[in-house]
Amino acid sequence: MTKTSPARRRFLAGAGALMFAPSILRAQTAIPVEEVDRSGSESVRRNISSFQRQDWRDHFDSLGKGAIVADTNSRALHYWSADGSDYRIYPTSVPMTDELTKRGYTEVVRKRVGPDWTPTPSMVERNPELKYMPPGPDNPLGTHAMYLSWPAYLIHGTHDTRKIGRRSSDGCIGLYNFAIEELFAATPIGTQVRIL
Repeated sequence: MTKTSPARRRFLAGAGALMFAPSILRAQTAIPVEEVDRSGSESVRRNISSFQRQDWRDHFDSLGKGAIVADTNSRALHYWSADGSDYRIYPTSVPMTDELTKRGYTEVVRKRVGPDWTPTPSMVERNPELKYMPPGPDNPLGTHAMYLSWPAYLIHGTHDTRKIGRRSSDGCIGLYNFAIEELFAATPIGTQVRIL
């Protein structure tokens, strides 16, 4: 049996700690911290992704059945339950261009697990290879979809996780599949939605 010298053990322990240091530092910076607004007038909660906490009162008169704000600038979706006790923030994908972005007030009118997908005429015009897709791993709507009162605009999942945090959609708000599953379960039909 070979014995390891104390100096070698210290070296190996130090090298192992250095290997994990970047992960530890990233984890520490992802915790929300207080920052002062540039005007110095108020404190703003931010995290590493520049998500800014929102207050539903800035967007709606009441919470109603619940409320969602999709902020296309920070690429974040904010959700509040009807009683305001549940507040969540999710990273999203957003429309590729401002022309594809519809802004304003709408609501969730329908929900579907395992949605199928049919490209819109304007999508087919931009890419004639697009075809109908049944539910499954190639479907661009992911595992769950919430349909808005605006035709062809949805909040949905995606199997292509590279799209989250980017301008990558044709108008919809996309979330990781685990996030849309959580949001889908918490969001009743009739939930009000504002897209900024």
